Amino acid sequence: MTISMVMCRPAPVREPLINMPSGSNGGQRLNLTNRTCQKEKVVLVMGATGAGKSRLSIDLATYFPAEIINSDKIQVYEGLDIVTNKVTKEDQRGVPHHLLGTQNPDSEFTAADFCDTASLAVETITGLGHLPIIVGGSNSYIEALIDDDDYRFRSRYDCCCLWVDVSMPVLHPYVAERVDQMFDKGMLNELRSFYNPNGDYSRGIRKAIGVPEFDQYFQNEAFGDEETRHRLLQQAISEVKENTCKLATKQLRKIHWLRNVKRWKIHRLDATPVFQKKGKDANESWKKLVAEPSARILAEFLCNVNTTNVDASLRLPALATALAAATC
Repeated sequence: MTISMVMCRPAPVREPLINMPSGSNGGQRLNLTNRTCQKEKVVLVMGATGAGKSRLSIDLATYFPAEIINSDKIQVYEGLDIVTNKVTKEDQRGVPHHLLGTQNPDSEFTAADFCDTASLAVETITGLGHLPIIVGGSNSYIEALIDDDDYRFRSRYDCCCLWVDVSMPVLHPYVAERVDQMFDKGMLNELRSFYNPNGDYSRGIRKAIGVPEFDQYFQNEAFGDEETRHRLLQQAISEVKENTCKLATKQLRKIHWLRNVKRWKIHRLDATPVFQKKGKDANESWKKLVAEPSARILAEFLCNVNTTNVDASLRLPALATALAAATC
């Protein structure tokens, strides 16, 4: 069920009470207090590669009227959809996505370019009365946007940071398995059509993990014997797995730095148990541990709804019903 609401705008302070659906939480009520909002709202979804950032952002956009802005510095480029693990149209579930596969793959899209383009996207989305959700693993881009030199972004927007965290010993095997799945989906053919022996691996989409690692394989593919080709292929796949795990560790360190050194208020959601389960059990765990707590955090952030005293077992449909009449 989608939570229907108008985004927060400056308004007189009101203190209405919204009754929860009968029997949902023993008659408790959500108290909407101090609903005056001086700034527009922006949500950031952070986390290491493979942790589920895209999944959470799309889940939230089905509960709230939202649009997604990609902040992954490689996924902004057009092409190599499998290699860069772009979210598919099907998985987007009709949610508008910005800065996803929009840039020339041979160009260099800098942090300054991201700040300019993302700021414009945020302004456009809030102008429509929608919630901008910025999601991606390039925390340096997010930091450049939020903590700009002239404090312009923070002076205009209130930010809510959500961090999907997965224990590295649990995440690393999943990331390695995902590389194998990408290979099965056609990663090699995608890379082969893109390969350029004179390509610059320090620029554009060729910086993506998966591109330079296969250089030696493609150089020898046409002339090497079968044993050499097999060895180089396995070596390339192994390097992609290793470098992806290194990236995940680096991303995690950056989040800890933003939280502990720069003192960003970041809500941590531990998704580790989700990755330790399979199938239906994993999906139920995701809803209970990640999606529903995130929606509650956003409910409080968007409408000053205090859900602290609400029954913790209350599921999203009941919460959505309670908030549907709320106008912030």
